[in-house]
Amino acid sequence: MVKIAGLKKAYGATQALKGLDFSVPKGQVVGLLGPNGAGKSTTMRILAGYVVADEGTVQVGGEDVVAGSVATRRRIGYLPENNPLYEEMMVVDFLRFVAEVRQVPRAQQRQRLEHAIERCGLSTVLGKDISQLSKGYRQRVGLAQAILHEPDLLILDEPTSGLDPNQIVEIRHLIAELGKEKTVILSTHILSEVEATCQRVLIIADGKLVADGAPEQLGKGEGTVTVVVASRVGLTLEAGTVRSVLEAVPGVSRVETSEAEGGGTLGFALRYQNEDPRRGVFEAAVKNDLLLLEMRRQQVSLEETFRKLTGA
Repeated sequence: MVKIAGLKKAYGATQALKGLDFSVPKGQVVGLLGPNGAGKSTTMRILAGYVVADEGTVQVGGEDVVAGSVATRRRIGYLPENNPLYEEMMVVDFLRFVAEVRQVPRAQQRQRLEHAIERCGLSTVLGKDISQLSKGYRQRVGLAQAILHEPDLLILDEPTSGLDPNQIVEIRHLIAELGKEKTVILSTHILSEVEATCQRVLIIADGKLVADGAPEQLGKGEGTVTVVVASRVGLTLEAGTVRSVLEAVPGVSRVETSEAEGGGTLGFALRYQNEDPRRGVFEAAVKNDLLLLEMRRQQVSLEETFRKLTGA
């Protein structure tokens, strides 16, 4: 559905994109992450045909977004971060206006309007001016105008920005539902939103793609194993000795002191990379007469991966 190759864009002396490459297959929900100024919004604006790239190619459904500008825009639904709406218009009048602008055939307008209104939960506010709506309902109107013409690709730039927790959950559920029917590219700073909604994550830093994978896979191979040990034979444990035993376990890169369970026990947090050390920890405990009271693994979170890859 989307293919981007060698994408570059500069604003004066600032190089926003430095040769971005990625593709998105049909029917996938993709989260586009990155710190402020990484190039996320620029990428989305170029993809939507709102901004022209300096170099590189962008295709939607096999059509170039510059050479086939009108054709590609017909296939795209776009919700910008600032969600521009005509506040003096009633919701229903605004959506009818969008249907006309989008050149939805007259014979299909009623059906398309009803479908968008139902999907976005707007039936109770159709007669209200947009200026009277809460931020959550304005976002719903923005989503409704983006899906009104039944696009193949939805581009959503910070769709939950400024919403309260309840509104965020509502919009998140709506996006998840839309993702069952369409290809969605979603930009957000809320990492839990990506984990709950997206099948794939693209992380951009300094205008380049630095990570690409499923949310649960990006931190795979790294994490922490927390252990609590006691002496099997009732002797007093020496923290330094036990630490040395754990440091020698294959895959363990660092050992830190952690919470224990009281007298006669010691707790440690074992950082690892690439190799799960739990089997080695168990074997080391048996070999050194240690009683393993607790062993718990926690993989690296998406937040930790994001901070690492973006230099934070």
